[in-house]
Amino acid sequence: MRTEWNTFKGGVWQREINVRDFIQKNYTPYDGSDEFLEGPTRNTTELWDQVMELSKKEQEAGGVLDMDTKIISTITSHGPGYLNKDKETIVGFQTDKPFKRSLQPYGGIRMAMKACQDNGYEVDPEIVEFFTKHRKTHNAGVFDAYTPEMRACRSSHIITGLPDAYGRGRIIGDYRRIALYGVDRLIEDKEEQKSTTRSTMYSTIIRDREELSEQIRALKELKELGRIYGFDISKPATDVKEAIQWTYFGYLAAVKEQNGAAMSLGRTSTFIDIYAERDLAEGRYTEEQIQEFVDHFIMKLRLVKFARTPEYNELFSGDPTWVTESIGGIGIDGRHMVTKMSYRYLHTLHNLGTAPEPNLTVLWSQNLPDAFKRYCARMSIDTDSIQYENDDLMRVTHGDDYAIACCVSSMRIGKEMQFFGARANLAKCLLYAINGGVDEISGKQVGPKYRPVTTEDLDFDDVMDKYKDMMKWLAKVYVNALNIIHYNHDKYSYERLQMALHDKKVTRWFATGIAGLSVVADSLSAIKYAKVKVVRNDKGIVTDYIVEGDFPKYGNNDDRVDQLAADLVHTFMSYIKGNHTYRGGIPTTSILTITSNVVYGNNTGATPDGRKAGQPFAPGANPMHHRDSRGAVASLASVAKLPFRDAQDGISNTFSIIPGALGKDDQIFMGDLEVELNGCGGGCEAPTLFEGLDSEADIEES
Repeated sequence: MRTEWNTFKGGVWQREINVRDFIQKNYTPYDGSDEFLEGPTRNTTELWDQVMELSKKEQEAGGVLDMDTKIISTITSHGPGYLNKDKETIVGFQTDKPFKRSLQPYGGIRMAMKACQDNGYEVDPEIVEFFTKHRKTHNAGVFDAYTPEMRACRSSHIITGLPDAYGRGRIIGDYRRIALYGVDRLIEDKEEQKSTTRSTMYSTIIRDREELSEQIRALKELKELGRIYGFDISKPATDVKEAIQWTYFGYLAAVKEQNGAAMSLGRTSTFIDIYAERDLAEGRYTEEQIQEFVDHFIMKLRLVKFARTPEYNELFSGDPTWVTESIGGIGIDGRHMVTKMSYRYLHTLHNLGTAPEPNLTVLWSQNLPDAFKRYCARMSIDTDSIQYENDDLMRVTHGDDYAIACCVSSMRIGKEMQFFGARANLAKCLLYAINGGVDEISGKQVGPKYRPVTTEDLDFDDVMDKYKDMMKWLAKVYVNALNIIHYNHDKYSYERLQMALHDKKVTRWFATGIAGLSVVADSLSAIKYAKVKVVRNDKGIVTDYIVEGDFPKYGNNDDRVDQLAADLVHTFMSYIKGNHTYRGGIPTTSILTITSNVVYGNNTGATPDGRKAGQPFAPGANPMHHRDSRGAVASLASVAKLPFRDAQDGISNTFSIIPGALGKDDQIFMGDLEVELNGCGGGCEAPTLFEGLDSEADIEES
């Protein structure tokens, strides 16, 4: 056994790249309380004060403090950057100094130029010339291949947030492999994979060999990144400090190469805890020192920054990156996976203060230790910064070594990835069905010229027949647009380092999304159970609706409307599955939006539920605003009825409650609190700051 692995229990992980086996053989479940936790050290406090001062200056400068306009970001493009080298225990920034945003033009040069220009910077003319005349970008390839129909759907916002001008994200490299094995062993593994590819050069084999070569090259550059900061990461980590640093170097290399809007970290806390437990037992580090390492690690993750356009920031109400870390959960052997490190990660919300990044996500099960459940509840109340996901649902599909990409998208680490695919606006699709494919705002013929509704009153069966036809059309356009996007992303902006931290054989999820679910459910309910009259403009386009009578509303545990919502998810997903997907991607869908629900609403006309043109949608799978009148339990029950089997990419419910509603004093509030989320449809969440990923940047290569 290697000296770095002394005292670790052996297993399959020694003979092959298998981090899960290492974790299962070596982790220590923790059932105790949070009493062992330590506060911030003086160095931590001083570093964070420095961060706060830089953040203040950044805001005073309009949201961006500095941008690189001359050096194209790569794994090794910049020299070392520090806050204070003497005080930092975990080091590394995307550029040569904190708060300086990198230049990443491979996704699209015009996006990079606009991000700079809108913040008062100009990209070096030589770089602009190179990426407009000599080097094609992902965005340019996409728009070369788009059909007029796809462009029209994009412009009308019936399909929105397509990752065609920025990094697709939602790929989680198994950054833990670097700490456990060292880079040299990973290179050796990839070289073996390349040497054992089939000898007949089919196009798929050629692509595999080229991608493996890129992965090997990226791993060699990763080793150089370690050297730039004075570390030899060719070998395994020897202690908890190195384990964190090695893991972070992997993540840092990924964000230096890609500006994906959801660059998740994975599931690192249980893995890191193994090293911490060994070091505590051997007296190498104290609890205070280990917490300091964790605090500095989380601090670095909070400072990941990309060059974005003001439109992007406005859409997301800030500058999110969705550095999601998945914590806890239950192993398939029945043991919970809560460790002391689970507490330490969450404790950073006290030591550093509350923050949306990293997106700390607890994989919830009713079988988690009671002490941990109570601690999570208390931290949610104190910080409003923890997201919860239903582990009992996702574990069935993904086992016990999966993580959340972005917000609700689950995948096995190092074995699965996702082709992210934005959202289909099903509310707008309903309006297209009523108007025969004519956009209710622009008046343009965007969808097919199907027969529109010609009557004054809407008939449920007639509308549903037309709606299904329109959904089938939308699903086809949507999937084909995504095929183009991901083909070109692989071709022009391949995530070589992240994929180097995957197995050779990777399962690819083809992730679609639904926006406006509750709007459509309520609209169909109104048509079925009330009376809905159409209002047409002088061109005969239906632009408004008059609702007479009451109707069941989604979010009140009423099967009449809840079943409409569930059937809608199932129907649209069946249409998605009827189309060819790039690289054999397995179709999934998600029901989530973030503040982008406002943007969707802005670009959608009046709907038959009484919602007026331009009004926001509800976020994710939430009921429409002020329509869930029967209380929190009924609202959650409606969401829980949505079929997870048809929405395995995740179901998001943003839920908040006034603390006083749970109890009038802390003793009652905390002492008698029982927290159970079983039954939620894959996405029951405590208050969360970010739920999804959509970009409305309307940028095309010319």
